[in-house]
Amino acid sequence: VQLQASGGGLVQAGGSLRLSCAASGRTLSSYVMGWFRQAPGKEREFVASIRWSGATTDYEDSAKGRFTISRDHAKNTVYLQMNSLKPEDTAVYYCAARGITSSAYNYWGQGTQVTVSS
Repeated sequence: VQLQASGGGLVQAGGSLRLSCAASGRTLSSYVMGWFRQAPGKEREFVASIRWSGATTDYEDSAKGRFTISRDHAKNTVYLQMNSLKPEDTAVYYCAARGITSSAYNYWGQGTQVTVSS
């Protein structure tokens, strides 16, 4: 699976961004797609995930109510809509994929920088 993330940028606090992750190379029906982020000096952390079939979602606590993960079958793309952004959301965001029976994300895209100014 090849993953291509895009959509990052600079936004003021309270603003919104939508990240996209275009997937190719394999049918995604048996995969879970995830978004992670890594801020400077911090470990990479889970943000949200979605099961490609059935669309079951999961969110990290700080993302609940502000971020929405979704997928578009026709475009083979996963989105992360981020609203009410805060300076602490500043990080490099990565999309990733894992098989539904796997506990580890095996496939990673390149990161996209999100910077939220106060």
